[in-house]
Amino acid sequence: MPSLGGLLKKRRTKDSQTLSKELEAGSAQTQTSPNAAEDHHHHHLLHHHHHHHQPATNSGTTTTTTTTTNPATHPQQHATNQPNQPSGAEKSSEDQAASMQSVTHASPTAHPSTGTANAASIQNIIHSSQPAGAMQSGANSHAQQQTQNASRDARTTKGKYSLEDFTLQRTLGTGSFGRVHLVQSKHNHRFYAVKVLKKAQVVKMKQIEHTNDERRMLNRVRHPFLITLWGTWQDSRNLYMVMDFVEGGELFSLLRKSQRFPNPVAKFYAAEVTLALEYLHQQQIIYRDLKPENLLLDRHGHLKITDFGFAKEVPDITWTLCGTPDYLAPEVVSSKGYNKSVDWWSLGILIFEMLCGFTPFWDSGSPVKIYENILRGRVKYPPYLHPDAVDLLSQLITSDLTKRLGNLHGGSDDVKNHPWFAEVTWDRLARKDIDAPYVPPIRGGQGDASQYDRYPEETEQYGMTGDDQHGHLFPDF
Repeated sequence: MPSLGGLLKKRRTKDSQTLSKELEAGSAQTQTSPNAAEDHHHHHLLHHHHHHHQPATNSGTTTTTTTTTNPATHPQQHATNQPNQPSGAEKSSEDQAASMQSVTHASPTAHPSTGTANAASIQNIIHSSQPAGAMQSGANSHAQQQTQNASRDARTTKGKYSLEDFTLQRTLGTGSFGRVHLVQSKHNHRFYAVKVLKKAQVVKMKQIEHTNDERRMLNRVRHPFLITLWGTWQDSRNLYMVMDFVEGGELFSLLRKSQRFPNPVAKFYAAEVTLALEYLHQQQIIYRDLKPENLLLDRHGHLKITDFGFAKEVPDITWTLCGTPDYLAPEVVSSKGYNKSVDWWSLGILIFEMLCGFTPFWDSGSPVKIYENILRGRVKYPPYLHPDAVDLLSQLITSDLTKRLGNLHGGSDDVKNHPWFAEVTWDRLARKDIDAPYVPPIRGGQGDASQYDRYPEETEQYGMTGDDQHGHLFPDF
């Protein structure tokens, strides 16, 4: 089930304090600190990744109660060309309900999945209309121009809304210092996700800087495969962030049901993530928490990266220790300075997990063993992997920064031009002009939250007035 993921926090993610304790003490028992995204949940939202497909004995990581997932994407809000305010006059929404494509079973996984052996997997196709070999560096131009134009759009997201602009529907997820609600705009009647963070808890958990950073990063980005922040406000007790309601839930849930994805399906999702990382890096932003829990599916089956808790503007190098143990690059584990190339390492781990159903360095749920395996750097590639996939993974999951794709002279083009991505038409993909391999079984545009778990509703009343001890700490809201 979807976690508050991009909204509140993740299961496998950990903050710098937790990671440091694990590395220094050599103990696998320090996973209780929430994994709030670097921005605001790090320390208490520790979401431990359900440890997707790792063999079911995930004893090493404790799951916190923060399971929230970013609001679903309204296809009407394709990030590059839609108005950026939920309450303004916008194009009529697409009413047609998304249908579930016929599905086939994925090939058996190498590792057992927890109770999902008979679950249907997604179609073993990407889209037949993609011409092979159509991937050329020139194909990037449209996508880059599209996203660059979008990022230049002036976006005023501070104080545009208030609680009175929305009708609260239900809780989508909860975390250590907040929760995410499905809401409906009283103006355009569309559905959004509103993340509510309790100021006192944010301050108590020392997440002030992270919370402000997340808001700042989200305010800067505008891309078809990234969650959109529509506006923020605050009252005397809480911070509010209005985001897309991404109806299809987490890619994690789909992967868990499928156990592992067929090669073309993993390629489709990896390609969309690649375009998103390329864009973020052009903005000098490192994402730092790539994993299936933070990838949401919109009503048409396209991805939205959510949870910018660990995202950070880094023109050159940084040292912060944060992220998800399974996905950490060796330079992060060894507390060395690192750059944007850690995201390309994580892309390699993501592709491996999608294709295999488990991460390459997972070891009995023990973070310390995971770190040791990462530093050792030996990856065993299952025999069922396509040779092109193995070649790509070996050039992403490498500790040698002079050989890691994405960190070389060609930058992201080196990743996009790899033979494994040969049939991807990048400019069409950037326009979402290629059908997704799986369409979530939801009724699009109707506030269908069936892909999200149920949670007890908030009992504290929002919108309270009175003394505000912490408002000055969050000047951007």
